[in-house]
Amino acid sequence: MAAPGTPSPSTPEAAGAVSGGGEREPKKLPELIRLKRDGGHLSEADIRDFVQAVMDGSAQDTQIGAMLMAIRLQGMDPEETSVLTQALADSGQQLEWPKAWHQQLVDKHSTGGVGDKVSLVLAPALAACGCKVPMISGRGLGHTGGTLDKLESIPGFNVTQSPEQVQILRLLEEVGCCIVGQSEKLVPADGILYAARDVTATVDSVPLITASILSKKVVEGLSTLVVDVKFGGAAVFPDQEQARELANTLVRAGVGLGLRVAAALTAMDSPLGRSVGHTLEVEEALLCLDGAGPPDLRDLVIRLGGAILWLSGLAETQDQGVARVAAALDNGSALRRFQLMLSAQGVEPGLARALCSGSPAQRRQLLPHAREQEELLAPADGTVENVLALPLARVLHELGAGRSRAGQPIRPGVGAELLVDVGQWLYRGTPWLRVHLDGPALSDQQRRALQGALVLSDRAPFKAPSPFVELVLPPTVVQP
Repeated sequence: MAAPGTPSPSTPEAAGAVSGGGEREPKKLPELIRLKRDGGHLSEADIRDFVQAVMDGSAQDTQIGAMLMAIRLQGMDPEETSVLTQALADSGQQLEWPKAWHQQLVDKHSTGGVGDKVSLVLAPALAACGCKVPMISGRGLGHTGGTLDKLESIPGFNVTQSPEQVQILRLLEEVGCCIVGQSEKLVPADGILYAARDVTATVDSVPLITASILSKKVVEGLSTLVVDVKFGGAAVFPDQEQARELANTLVRAGVGLGLRVAAALTAMDSPLGRSVGHTLEVEEALLCLDGAGPPDLRDLVIRLGGAILWLSGLAETQDQGVARVAAALDNGSALRRFQLMLSAQGVEPGLARALCSGSPAQRRQLLPHAREQEELLAPADGTVENVLALPLARVLHELGAGRSRAGQPIRPGVGAELLVDVGQWLYRGTPWLRVHLDGPALSDQQRRALQGALVLSDRAPFKAPSPFVELVLPPTVVQP
């Protein structure tokens, strides 16, 4: 099937426009919070007033949390969601690129999972396929890890580029990709709300997720975006139908904002790959960039990348796109782009070279690692039916791999390595999990929680399914 062409972007109402003439008396924040708390509709002016209060500091932390909770409980209609997205995007600098780059400008975003290091692999792989990938990423939310935290575990890696326009343009010209955070100039309002969502139990709000994801992508000036929407026991949405609702909302909102957005539904019951934790996931990403690594990680990388190349018109079919991304992993071109990205974003060139050319054992010595390790043993014989990601992530969070409050430092070496694969036979007493500790030993309660994550059955060994389930496309695109 021929690759879809670039859509004609629809033009949303001018940013910041307020209907009606003359001066308008803005509602006070308690009134806005009460309106949304009681299920009312927030006008464009109301939403922009709230975002402005977040930006100028007049909104107290408690008021921000209250509004987020009101939105979480009452939801937002498509108009409110679109306005919030645009208001967040308008809170900072808009990135601009040479017009000749438009078709090449692509990105991927994930709603967050356990062991999800896809961005670290996919961005350089897409760059090796001729794309420009200006990836604005976030930090960990709740029990899920953050791309920026993982990259910052590499000594010297700088996720803040200033001045953004100049530095990111240089990175895209020289490397083809970059992974940066939200600075005071890039979608700063969302940066504030993102951190607040992490500590106010409002992570799983469809309009807040949609506005957060798409506002960062609107300022990137993309042609194509694929969002990895995860569902399952360790995802923001346990239920696949809830995840599909978010996928459809993202796709519809993207059309309204002039973006070609598709959403992949992927399973997140067990960790992606075999490593969880910041430096451990960097090591596993490097394995995948070597053309090796866990099959489920590689499969998801090449499927998402193949969809991006096809939707942007850089591959004639999804299968052709998948083959191109796989080739970039196997021939070393994606790894070379990753090395260039590390050096361009602050990593000492010798260290970047050593990380990308060394053995796994050498890489471990070059990255921060935990002082102690503890292995857990299988309590019985059986086939590994599942390894539940959520209890694993919660224990690692307690051990210092996550945050309980915004801005809290993390311990990059804390993590866990799965020593087994879903579907394999396991004998009692065989080590199945290696925990990396950078502090006190595991408590009995933590050890019980981790052992409870291992689900054994008496059925025959089997091949674990791919985490990729389906691709939700814009209405103008036909599934091949």
